[in-house]
Amino acid sequence: MQTATDQRQTASNSASLSPAELQALLAEKDRQLAEREQAIAEHERVIADNQHVISEQQKLLKLLEEQLRLAKQNRFGASSEKLPFQGDFFDEAELEQSLSDVEQQLAEAGEPPRNKPKRKKREGFSDKLPRVRVDIALSDEEKAGASRTFFTKVKEELDIVPAKAQVIEYWQEKAVFEDAHGEQRIQAATRPPHPLGKCIASVQLLAYILVAKYADGLPLYRLEKILARYGGHISRTAMANWIIRLDDVFKPLINLLQEHQRSGDYLQADETRIQVLKEDGKVATSDKWMWLIRGGPPDQPVVLFHYDASRSEEVPSRLLDGFEGVLQADGYAGYNKVCRDNPITRIGCWDHARRKFVEASKAAPKKKKGQPVSKADVAISKIRKLYAIEARIKDLKPEQKTAQRQTLAKPVLADLKDWLQTNATRVPKDSLTSKAIRYTLNQWGLLVGYCDDGRLHISNALAENAIRPFAVGRRNWLFADTSRGAKASATVYSLIETAKANGLEPYDYLRHVLTHIAAADSVERIEALLPWNGRLADSGEESEYMSGTG
Repeated sequence: MQTATDQRQTASNSASLSPAELQALLAEKDRQLAEREQAIAEHERVIADNQHVISEQQKLLKLLEEQLRLAKQNRFGASSEKLPFQGDFFDEAELEQSLSDVEQQLAEAGEPPRNKPKRKKREGFSDKLPRVRVDIALSDEEKAGASRTFFTKVKEELDIVPAKAQVIEYWQEKAVFEDAHGEQRIQAATRPPHPLGKCIASVQLLAYILVAKYADGLPLYRLEKILARYGGHISRTAMANWIIRLDDVFKPLINLLQEHQRSGDYLQADETRIQVLKEDGKVATSDKWMWLIRGGPPDQPVVLFHYDASRSEEVPSRLLDGFEGVLQADGYAGYNKVCRDNPITRIGCWDHARRKFVEASKAAPKKKKGQPVSKADVAISKIRKLYAIEARIKDLKPEQKTAQRQTLAKPVLADLKDWLQTNATRVPKDSLTSKAIRYTLNQWGLLVGYCDDGRLHISNALAENAIRPFAVGRRNWLFADTSRGAKASATVYSLIETAKANGLEPYDYLRHVLTHIAAADSVERIEALLPWNGRLADSGEESEYMSGTG
């Protein structure tokens, strides 16, 4: 700033300048003024840029905080998708009203009212379990002079016989025959065939190892120690070799199961990671994949696992070759090609859509009393109405389910879609809630497909439940050494989960198969080993493996 004295001095100096010098001076002043204005504008731009950066950083910070809360919840919180605000599944007034509406509409349609579930009492022990009677008798002094005595059952206890190792010795009878010339001929009794030929493990031990590793999630090094405690010293290497060799033994049975599965018109698919250390063209730490397909005739479900080093769209194209019908899976795009190239109708899974909103709800900041619930919670509440309807109509016939879904679920779906479209732009971009909304809207055409057929399920839960034992076991054994081992594991998982899906106890079923598969020299005899065909008519077994708990 020029002082008054400076301004007077400048004016005095200007008076003595020529017009040209005065014009040059004014031009210089204009230039200086323009530079100042430019500097001010640049400063304002820098401030605006900084404010934008700060705003973006604040948004990023909120997203990172959301991810951190979700990571903490996943690591330290409950794994259930049930949220704190939910309480019981039917606890919200809005949901109760929805259920009342469902009941009223079903009553109008002539369906019987739902009985309120009674509190479950502890069930007694299965009558299929063997029983050992223990008599608690009176002493001679106590019953002296009694006209008669009798026993009454006063208690039942569940007992278990711990595993024990034993050696089965096979003694083969041989007969010696002599002909008229004095020459001898020896006739030996036929030895029962073993599925692995020369093998020191009985079929019971093989079934025990398979169930312990693949149904109970015990790695082989633990089984090695368990067997050693019982006196049976078997190395984990020997057990691994037996499992791999059994893959070829089970192959004909797996082929029949695959053919039977494709004879149905409704399949469910899922896939999960597996680490295989020795895979051609892949580093040990790269992801390989275990694929699962579940389906077939409704009363004879088949669960098949398939190992592949790739997750490309070519894998489901190969696995589903020749299938015609409905395929239910999550939103993975790898299933698109096989559905385009074949007469396959694809539907989605509401569990996957709901799970994304559950993650958003768990990652939200802790709500204070009086604050409204988050948009993720609102979406979950609306989705729960769909599950409430499914719970009510689960015992209806397929055609009745279809009609009730059209009447009851379609309005709920329409309301949910309107809410999603309205709120898609009202949540921060790239937030978990935004991703959940976008996923649900992008998958909408597939998610509503279950409404058109009462045989279809609202979610892919049956496939997820079947693949869960593999995921649990993976936490214990961590990886497979070779692709051959991974394929053998897929075979055993297929037999165990198919047995469970058909209500069989896995050990009994595998023992039955191992006992008879070596002698199954025809398609008919292999078909007799399918889970729904019962035991072989000529097996001579005393136990019925069809009495399993599933």
